[in-house]
Amino acid sequence: MTDNVVVVLTALNLEYEAVRWRLADPQVWVHERGTRFEVGTLRGTRCQVALALTSKGNQSSAVLAERAIQEFEPLAVLFVGVAGALWDATPLGDVVVATHVYAYHGGTSEDDGLKARPRVWETAHGIIQLASHLARMGDWTDNISAPPARTPSVRFGAIAAGEVVQNSRISYEAKWIRQHYNDALAIEMESAGVAQAGHLNGAPVAIVRGISDKADGTKNTDDDGTWQPRAADNAAAFAARLAEKLIKEREHSPMQYRNRANTDGVTNIAQGSTVGIQAKEVTGSVVTIGATPPLSSTTDLAAELAAVRTELARARSRGTLDTVTYVAAQDELDLAAKALAENTPDGKSRFVLALKRLRGLIVEAADVATKVAALITAVNGVS
Repeated sequence: MTDNVVVVLTALNLEYEAVRWRLADPQVWVHERGTRFEVGTLRGTRCQVALALTSKGNQSSAVLAERAIQEFEPLAVLFVGVAGALWDATPLGDVVVATHVYAYHGGTSEDDGLKARPRVWETAHGIIQLASHLARMGDWTDNISAPPARTPSVRFGAIAAGEVVQNSRISYEAKWIRQHYNDALAIEMESAGVAQAGHLNGAPVAIVRGISDKADGTKNTDDDGTWQPRAADNAAAFAARLAEKLIKEREHSPMQYRNRANTDGVTNIAQGSTVGIQAKEVTGSVVTIGATPPLSSTTDLAAELAAVRTELARARSRGTLDTVTYVAAQDELDLAAKALAENTPDGKSRFVLALKRLRGLIVEAADVATKVAALITAVNGVS
């Protein structure tokens, strides 16, 4: 599988079909645990998309998002589908792209009421910048399957993701959400799980939702039956254009959308001349600037893994890594150590994959991420 693939996940069959309609020659790809993906190219392009159905809820979406990230190591994960608008200012059929996602069911129950304790994940800056550009250009509407009565707009803002279907304006829960998350444009049930899976695995995530109802008691009505397929189609149209541009910019420019440490160095070879330079490493006439030299093929990989563990613990103690990220990083190190012990070609592949996920997780700890990158280079050089 090429690196330049985008994973698209949906919760409902209606949403799935809206995306699948835009794929040419989709082929079934079965994960070892039974999850079925369809991998195809966006019509009229060579851009690959891996599509899967998660079902409703943050938990199942998180599991399948992580599974997709490990299987394809994608350029990005897009969650695409419908959502309810929390405010009348967001018309039916419009597309909402999440700038950040609230897991709003975190809280503490006290004598004077329920106090919000949400978790929040922000969408990667580069993806939001690209999505905003596409929204301004407006040509994404060419992908809509049927001409709409009104050209939908693309809106950017928070999306709230919980564990219940919100279908009221007057219930206690509805009032509480609008009071504590009054900047949220839409509400649904999957984005928090996908966002957390992306965070823990170092994969950028974008949430694209078409507004199908007002979360006001009109779900399952004739009006909802009319707007749900339109909203799903609009979201799929924008997501398809976003996936296409993400892949093409990755192929034709040095922009990187993965959260990876920059491991490129500069090597100058000076033969028979005097050079004045500030360098990180000088070995004979080889000067290395700004990067750790690749490890040799004779490197003791187990010892290097142990050294990375020590550096991670130091980064945690300094506050560079939060507890959740640190625990996830330790899990990836455990998987790498297990794969290394197997001493097989398949074990080598899983070792490298675990290190790549680790590198994405610890981008905040740049020094450690650079060491992990050098370790990946070393194991790739071992026959």
